[in-house]
Amino acid sequence: MGKYIKPVIFMLLFAMACTYVVIDAGRAERETTMAQGETVATAATMSYNEKVSLLSRLIQAEAEAEPYIGKVAVGAVLMNRVNNSQFPNTLSGVIYQSGAFESVSNGRIWAINPTSETTKAAQAAMNGWDPTYGAIYFWNPYKPVNKWMWTRTITVQYYNHIFAR
Repeated sequence: MGKYIKPVIFMLLFAMACTYVVIDAGRAERETTMAQGETVATAATMSYNEKVSLLSRLIQAEAEAEPYIGKVAVGAVLMNRVNNSQFPNTLSGVIYQSGAFESVSNGRIWAINPTSETTKAAQAAMNGWDPTYGAIYFWNPYKPVNKWMWTRTITVQYYNHIFAR
């Protein structure tokens, strides 16, 4: 019976990710896009608090063990991507971009709850603090990554993440 628990948990997490819809004070109009099975509310309909919540989840899933500045840095990379023509121009578009973040692909973003520190880090990044000096990429140098990542210009390293342009 134990061998069936992990697949069931994965299916439940995947179903939650697929059906996640941000409720916007009863507004019926909701523009959505489908990106690998997720339903995504567009930036036009997401409030500041909804964006902070989504960014907090991604930061928690990607940088849970990082110090505060490392969490802000991960959030800053996402905000930098929103403002970079190489990436989608909305926070949800950046987060749900196909293959961009392992924690989205594997459902971890929905399996965790952000801490208050992570939420503060998300707010700091959304309010313009960028301790990465304009980075649009980050990775853990202790895990296997595409060799191409190492060709990027490294701007800074915080704990277990390297940040680069």
